[in-house]
Amino acid sequence: MIKNRVKKRIFTVAAILYSTFIFSQSKTDSASISSQSKIVKNGEFYFSWGYNTEWYTRSDINISQPALNNNVTFVNIAAHDHEGWNSGFFEKQLTIPQYNYRIGYFFNKKQDWGFEINFDHTKYVVGSNQEVRMKGTYEGRSVDTVVSTYPSNTIAWQLNNGANFLEFNLVKKIKLLDVCKSKIRFDALLKLGGGPNFPHVQNTIFGMNNDPHFQFGGWNADADAAVRLTFFKHYFIELYDKVVYARYWDLRLYDGVGKQAFGCYELALVVGATFKFHK
Repeated sequence: MIKNRVKKRIFTVAAILYSTFIFSQSKTDSASISSQSKIVKNGEFYFSWGYNTEWYTRSDINISQPALNNNVTFVNIAAHDHEGWNSGFFEKQLTIPQYNYRIGYFFNKKQDWGFEINFDHTKYVVGSNQEVRMKGTYEGRSVDTVVSTYPSNTIAWQLNNGANFLEFNLVKKIKLLDVCKSKIRFDALLKLGGGPNFPHVQNTIFGMNNDPHFQFGGWNADADAAVRLTFFKHYFIELYDKVVYARYWDLRLYDGVGKQAFGCYELALVVGATFKFHK
């Protein structure tokens, strides 16, 4: 009789403990699901498209053609961009001028931290009629002289179908002004990141043309600052400026490769749309 009572009490206690565990586990799972739902619900996705203009620092361009006994550097060369949107814009495809696009996501509750994938189709063209210093080895002989850029046959150098920066940026959004119950909102955005370069290389070196091509060509680092005007909660106009440092190497040319590094200041105007995720 006593043994039966003890067994019943043990069974009762075990049942209570099991029920308590199941209840607490259910609360934990519910809290986890609720937390995940909040993350999704609080997320904000955006994308944009626009056009840009650039200014470049001077750069040294090194040319290596071992089979031709050439290894020379063109010193302190100047280059410019090629906007394409400043004349006959409506007569061209959207991707002919210098353009850029962004895809981004603000992932925290306040929507003030985000991640962005950014592609800038920028064009780099060495200026014509420059007198530049050429030093190194040419046809096996040591040289240190002054030469002319295009239209001479010594050097014509273009990344004209794109210097092409692909960047992955961390984004910080700072609220500036909110009016009409968020129907009009001004924000500042700070961005920092970097990524690979995918240039389109076209050149003439010592009278010999390369086969124009796209290629992986190096890496870049960037820092951006922007002002965004959002209206009706879903549409925005953004003006941004950025600085980029880009290094290029193994750029294919006739029977050899080239390399260079330059700084870039970029100014762009874009339009875009933004929307939040919901349960």
